[in-house]
Amino acid sequence: MVSLTRSKLSVMVEPDLAVKVDSAVQKTQNYLFSLQKDDGHWIGEMIVDTTLVSDMMMYMYWKGEVDFTRQSKCVKHMLDRQLPDGGWNIYYGGPSEVNASVKCYLGLKLAGLPADDPVMRKAHSTILRLGGIPKCNTYCKLYLAMLGLFPWKYLPIIPVEAILLPNWLYFNIYEMSAWTRAMYVPLSIINHFKQTRFLPPEKQLHELFPYGTEQMDFSLPRDVKLFTWRNFFLNWDAFLKFVDGLPYKPFRNAALKKAEAWVLERIGPDSDGLGAIFPSMLNTLFALKSLGYSDDHPVFRKAEKDFSALQVEDKENDDYRIQPCVSPVWDTAISTIALASSGIPRNDPRLVKAADWLLSKEVKIRGDWATKNSYPKASGWAFEYANSFYPDADDTFKVLLALRLVDSSGDPEEKKNVMARALEWAKSFQCRDGGYAAFDKDINKRWLEHIPFADHNAILDPPCSDITARALECIGKLNGSRTDAVVRKAIRYLKRTQEEDGSWYGRWGVNYIYGTWQSLRGLNYIGEDMNQDWIVRGRDWLESCQNPDGGWGESVTSYDDPRLKGQGPSTPSQTAWALMGLLACGDPMRPSIQNSVLYLTTTQQHDGSWREDYNTGTGFPKVFYLKYDLYRINFPLIALSEYRVAMEKRGSV
Repeated sequence: MVSLTRSKLSVMVEPDLAVKVDSAVQKTQNYLFSLQKDDGHWIGEMIVDTTLVSDMMMYMYWKGEVDFTRQSKCVKHMLDRQLPDGGWNIYYGGPSEVNASVKCYLGLKLAGLPADDPVMRKAHSTILRLGGIPKCNTYCKLYLAMLGLFPWKYLPIIPVEAILLPNWLYFNIYEMSAWTRAMYVPLSIINHFKQTRFLPPEKQLHELFPYGTEQMDFSLPRDVKLFTWRNFFLNWDAFLKFVDGLPYKPFRNAALKKAEAWVLERIGPDSDGLGAIFPSMLNTLFALKSLGYSDDHPVFRKAEKDFSALQVEDKENDDYRIQPCVSPVWDTAISTIALASSGIPRNDPRLVKAADWLLSKEVKIRGDWATKNSYPKASGWAFEYANSFYPDADDTFKVLLALRLVDSSGDPEEKKNVMARALEWAKSFQCRDGGYAAFDKDINKRWLEHIPFADHNAILDPPCSDITARALECIGKLNGSRTDAVVRKAIRYLKRTQEEDGSWYGRWGVNYIYGTWQSLRGLNYIGEDMNQDWIVRGRDWLESCQNPDGGWGESVTSYDDPRLKGQGPSTPSQTAWALMGLLACGDPMRPSIQNSVLYLTTTQQHDGSWREDYNTGTGFPKVFYLKYDLYRINFPLIALSEYRVAMEKRGSV
């Protein structure tokens, strides 16, 4: 009844709605321009859970050099985010999670809070309810082991010799995702040295082992069924541990030298750190110290400087945070699209500066991607300021979508050549099944997910609907042909990966709303008939999960339980995604579209932004989630602008 009333209201107030849209667009344009940096780029904060701050605490104590000013900020950060039950979560509104809770408990204890402090007692109770330290994942236990808080012998071995395996072998380090590879190599160095700093008795964590379990065997449990991939790898792990205990290891020194060289090459002047992401950058610091690098060694100084650049000092809100990485290329591309599509002329000096900045960030070296992709030319864009070994297809498609809308200050022919070169480079990443992944090609051997240390749920980088659809959108907008074999394979991939209810899974955004929006959009811009039954089912699914307030929202819990797909409080970014998905299907007068536009215009804040508390970005499903601070601004601007264009074409404005 509410939906029906709102639908009728939307049609009745259409002229007034047009005025609201114009006003909202202008306010957001002004707001977004106010955030632009002097050199033309945008960068919003990437907001995550407490685990990064607690890891910083652990690093300071492992290194033996505690910055007490930073420690006090870390403590405040953790205490501010403690839940009523005493634990800590990994996404906004979520329940206490064991790894985050154990890490924060450790951080507070390192800072001097005793176990009988009321804060610690509440945390202790929740941690034990969640299973305590034995239920933590491998990476959490490894960091605990580095402080003498968990036995090394119960951790899966991470053999450094893997780096010696030839690339043609069925398994080698390049069969793992780019981010896992960047974590694995320094971790294998750490695994060799097992350099441990033992803490005094008052900082131990005996109380976080369920009563009577501390001396138990914490080896990973085997499957009941004898012949499984898990049991195979656990047997292999046992063999590797046996070999690791032998006095003679013929390949160890060569492997350590190659691993060290591999890391050094990727943290050079063209990089903001190994992979330019927090986990591998932190592991690099551990590895360099384990290898004997001094604090004043230029390599270590640069690595620590890159790592420190992820810190955020929020003086306005008296808060200290750490980002998992920075997102200037991604944010600049989306913000440029938002402003250009909302009516700002393509030769506006501010957009020209943005285009120049993006063009200056093209990556022209053959990085890790070249191992699996034989394409001879190097191009593309990375996510961060400098990450030359790891440009990715997703950023490249998004940058191309931005550059097509704006002029640069240089030779137009040169810009055209760059775009053509980058498009062909990105297209070359199509996987055998027709889909596109983020960083590499055909990193999809599912059996690798059973490797014991791979419980971060992201050892692979398989194709996904959202990036595949973005490829179609980009190819279509750059006048690509539907008869292109790449396009035909990508469309077949989307058909094959559509869920029975019409939705698509979203890998890099939360979740089915993200996947479905981008899939509908890609199919539209590549020229598919949007009245086909299978496409209409996608549109109908989006409409079916619209909230009574006119917006859309989906919690990250849908990754754990798909029955919750499309359910959650409305958010600006997810509402904008759904609105764009529906607009791709035509007819802007649909009640669902009118309602969503009304939602966005009425929830906009006075400064032209929107408030968004929930995580709508995905790092690793079920493990790590993000909140891109600019999503709440640039995506609603794009959606409202596209609605306005659709209404103009319809002749209603």
